Amino acid sequence: VFWVFVKNRESLNKTLQHGALWGLIFLGVIAAVGLWDDIRQTVQPQQLVVSEAGRIEVPRGPDGHYYLTLDINDVAVRFVVDTGATSMVLTQDDARRIGLSDADMIFFSEAMTANGPVRTAPVRLEDVALGPFHDSNVRAFVNEGEMTKSLLGMDYLHRFSRLEIASGKLILER
Repeated sequence: VFWVFVKNRESLNKTLQHGALWGLIFLGVIAAVGLWDDIRQTVQPQQLVVSEAGRIEVPRGPDGHYYLTLDINDVAVRFVVDTGATSMVLTQDDARRIGLSDADMIFFSEAMTANGPVRTAPVRLEDVALGPFHDSNVRAFVNEGEMTKSLLGMDYLHRFSRLEIASGKLILER
């Protein structure tokens, strides 16, 4: 390093600029290698389904939550797994996407949330699929309040014989 500076003392400013650039490139590569798992999960989160063993493994999301994509009436709906929620709760937008009309959503029941009570509409879902597992006539609720994601509560998770959270994965087995 000393030899490079002595040899290029006439253009020391340019040499320092190149050295700083190479230093930043080196730090960027080190950071990318160190954060590769987080970057990959953010860019392309995966839901791993191991069907031959009747098992589904879901990696933890970058925000610490687990997300599952279920096919409801052949429409993919992304859920936040919420072990603190009793039921499957759909946002109004997701409910409309799966084919429920406003007439199907009669908000006469009430649920207690962390933000207080909210009105809900009980509904029945004809077909709910998670990987190789299909369930029919599944009870769910549509939330009248503001929600960004639908919630997958314990009523649905109890359909599995085993639920485990270990090593950054949610494992479901039937």
